[in-house]
Amino acid sequence: MRLLWKLIILLPLINSCAGEGRWSRPTFTQEPQDVIFPLDLSRSEIILNCAAHGSPSPHYRWKQNGTDIDFTRNYRYKLNGGRLAISSPHTDQDIGTYQCLATNLLGTILSRRAKLQFAYIEDFETKTRSTVSVREGQGVVLLCGPPPHFGDLSYAWTFNDNPLYVQEGNRRFVSQETGNLYIAKVEPSDVGNYTCFVTNKEAQRSVQGPPTPLVQRTDVQSLILVGEGWMEAHCQGKSSTANPKLSLKSRTFNKRMKASMSALQATFEEETLLRVNSFSMTAPPEWEQKIQNTYLSIYDNLYWECKASGKPKPWYTWLKNGERLNSEERIQIENGTLTIMMLNVSDSGVYQCAAENKYQIIYANAELRVLASAPDFSKSPIKKNSIVQVSGDIVIECKPNAFPRAAISWKRGTESLRQSKRVFLLEDGSLKIHNVTRSDAGPYTCIATNQLGIAKNTGSLIVKERTIITVPPSKMDVTVGESIVLPCQVSHDPTIEVVFVWSFNGDIIDLQKRAAHFERIGGESVGDLMIRNIQLSHSGKYLCTVQTTLEHLSAAADIIVRGPPGPPEDVRVEHISSTTSQISWRPGPDNNSPIQIFTVQTRTPFSVGWQAVATGDTVPEILSGQTYNATVVGLSSWVEYEFRVLAGNSIGIGEPSKPSELLRTKASAPVVAPVNINGGGGGPYELVVTWESIPEELQNGEGFGYIVMFRPVGSTTWTKERVALVDSSRFVYRNDSIAPLSPFEVKVGVYNNEGEGPLSTMSIVYSGEDEPQLAPRGTSVQSFSASEMEVSWNAIAWNRNTGRVLGYEVLYWTDDSKGSTIGKIRVSGNVTTKNITGLKANTIYFASVRAYNTAGTGPTSLPVNVTTKKSPPSQPPANIAWKLSNSKLCLNWEHVKTMENESEVLGYKILYRQNRQSKTHILETNNTSAELLVPFEEDYLIEIRTVSDGGDGSSSEEIRIPKMSSLSSRGNHVIEPNAHFLPVVVVTFYCFAIEPLIR
Repeated sequence: MRLLWKLIILLPLINSCAGEGRWSRPTFTQEPQDVIFPLDLSRSEIILNCAAHGSPSPHYRWKQNGTDIDFTRNYRYKLNGGRLAISSPHTDQDIGTYQCLATNLLGTILSRRAKLQFAYIEDFETKTRSTVSVREGQGVVLLCGPPPHFGDLSYAWTFNDNPLYVQEGNRRFVSQETGNLYIAKVEPSDVGNYTCFVTNKEAQRSVQGPPTPLVQRTDVQSLILVGEGWMEAHCQGKSSTANPKLSLKSRTFNKRMKASMSALQATFEEETLLRVNSFSMTAPPEWEQKIQNTYLSIYDNLYWECKASGKPKPWYTWLKNGERLNSEERIQIENGTLTIMMLNVSDSGVYQCAAENKYQIIYANAELRVLASAPDFSKSPIKKNSIVQVSGDIVIECKPNAFPRAAISWKRGTESLRQSKRVFLLEDGSLKIHNVTRSDAGPYTCIATNQLGIAKNTGSLIVKERTIITVPPSKMDVTVGESIVLPCQVSHDPTIEVVFVWSFNGDIIDLQKRAAHFERIGGESVGDLMIRNIQLSHSGKYLCTVQTTLEHLSAAADIIVRGPPGPPEDVRVEHISSTTSQISWRPGPDNNSPIQIFTVQTRTPFSVGWQAVATGDTVPEILSGQTYNATVVGLSSWVEYEFRVLAGNSIGIGEPSKPSELLRTKASAPVVAPVNINGGGGGPYELVVTWESIPEELQNGEGFGYIVMFRPVGSTTWTKERVALVDSSRFVYRNDSIAPLSPFEVKVGVYNNEGEGPLSTMSIVYSGEDEPQLAPRGTSVQSFSASEMEVSWNAIAWNRNTGRVLGYEVLYWTDDSKGSTIGKIRVSGNVTTKNITGLKANTIYFASVRAYNTAGTGPTSLPVNVTTKKSPPSQPPANIAWKLSNSKLCLNWEHVKTMENESEVLGYKILYRQNRQSKTHILETNNTSAELLVPFEEDYLIEIRTVSDGGDGSSSEEIRIPKMSSLSSRGNHVIEPNAHFLPVVVVTFYCFAIEPLIR
């Protein structure tokens, strides 16, 4: 009753929060589970868990065997949240069923029943067991007979006190249902004592039975069932729920027992065990239909139904807030159905439907919330502004919170609205206006009324002009690579924002990711789309969608992009000969422009990339757009070819096809003759013939070689020789009868395994010659400096008998080389002098000369010798002084003294230039002074070196003379404006005024 009054007091608050989900009934998140507790365990506490969530948070209480637990009177029972703790458990006081109850302001729920039981197992009786006798080859059953217990058991056997358990295999089986040991086809090794071990895991205890002796006998040939003569067939169900097991028992050897014994004997003989799959004969309840949370208005009717399956068939009870519910005037209960007529606030609460049979009870929980309130727009007001376009339809919703449901009426301003051809009052209270006009704009008020009160709420209807696509995109036919603009322009209400969205073949165009080709252009009311560098892949349907807050409009256009054809496909070589090949192909995509022509290209290992087949080298000559095969002619024999095909249309030539298979043309006799037939030279009695070798692609087959034909000029008989080397370009014919420099007519041809080819044009080639027979005369030598000398000789007058002279060879050496040549220089033609440089100073050199021709060199002239000059002075001119006056530059320096091993100074060279990149001028003098005219606007550089028989000596360091203009600015000198750079040698004039050297 207290809960009912609380509910009545809090009902308005609960109702106001119902839509926000702030209040919720208790729902179990954890329910108590069955507990089997070890009887003799020293543990001092048993825990039963229970937890639920809800808002407000629930509080808990417990029932034991259907009676509320009084925690104030029983100190051993403690409640911590929803958890029940039982300390120092007693079997006589604590055994039974327990249920948890969770309660909040919305009601109470009752948990499942949890059983608390105590596990134990007693000791076996110490009574000695009878001996079991069995014949060899027969089967036997040894009974375990466990002592009194509670809890699941597991069984094992030992043999002759062996600590190892009897191993199960083809002949042994331990039943975990009864504990019995089955042995098929007893063997002598099976004789001994067998002991049964039983373990109760829940009780945490194992016990051992007395031993059963097994002996072998020879006078009985029947199957012996040991113990009390029981035969058991156990059926284990496949259901996840443990059910009672079916046992078939008999104490007399009647016909059924004999049949069973025969079956068991047959089983043992087959060394297998009879196993029978069970079928479920019982089942606990399982839900087929549960009740759900229900919110109803006051005065409504409630109808709930729950259904459960089970064997035996379950029966139903109903609870409200944990208390059993019975039929009365407004409440009707029939099996799994609950009906409550004319609901009132006191009917609110948490209800449970319980389905129960002899094995279990299950619960389905749901909340009933009975609501009562006057109309209220605070949670669902009418839309403040409803916007619609002219000629459109609008629905203004009116859905106040009201229990019971409110009656709805509408006003426009102060005028009540009635249903008409354009105005509709819908069943849910909404107002619908069809074919809206501008005059429909204004305020609309919804009036809601029920038994508990009345409420009003007003919203405005705003009417906008419709949006119209004025310039839609149109169909276009373009060429790949062009740029186009697809228009999309609209007229719209100026207060409405317009968004343009373009899609291509159904996919929205992302203008950021596809920025390479797509761009939006235009202003606020223009959604034109530019496509730059349009590609074949851009062919398709383009849709411009205009989006506003009120509508979506769209206009579409097809774009056809035409381009060069795609690559032809499946290029095949159908037949190939020595010079022709038949090929076929399939056309690729025409890319929206019909194919007009095909082109064939070839590639060989000898070509530079792909080469187009020339016009006239295909049959037919013109490969039209409907031609898919052709014969290529003019191919080289015995060459590997690849073919590919290109297609063209009015737009251009497309990409090439994939190459065909690499195939070699058939072999044929060569058709190209060698060129550049030359030769000559070689040794005496030799004829040397040379030619330009034939490229591999023109050899036309295997076994390629050359045919060399020659005859002396004036003869009619040809000599024919074969050169089998493919890469050869030279042939040497030797015969002692060949005179030197004899002219021969020569032709060179070709051949291969298929036959001989053509011969080259005829050329004249001379035979080899002898070395020159005469030595040059009149040899002389003179030295010009420390590092060079000149050798001279007289030319040889030669003829065919003395040997042709093509030039001369000069040899030179020193005493230190002991006669060995250290230098060898050739000159060609009639040259009779040679200057030799790079020699050592003050050294004796020997030289001789000999003639040469193609056969070699002739005899050497008598040697001559000369001593090279001493080395040039090693010291440069020093103490150089200069004076610049009236555009004249006076230079003075000290005379250079030489060392004993150096040549005497004969004079000096003055080298001058404007800069290091300009031309150097030289002035020579025998004196130690000189005078130069100075340029007006240029700096210049000067250096001085010695001159001697041994050559030029070392140079002085470079001197920079500044330009005259810079000197005149200081007022030191008078500058002649027409001064120019001309040297003057001063012989008798000296500049005595000497200034310090300027670096």
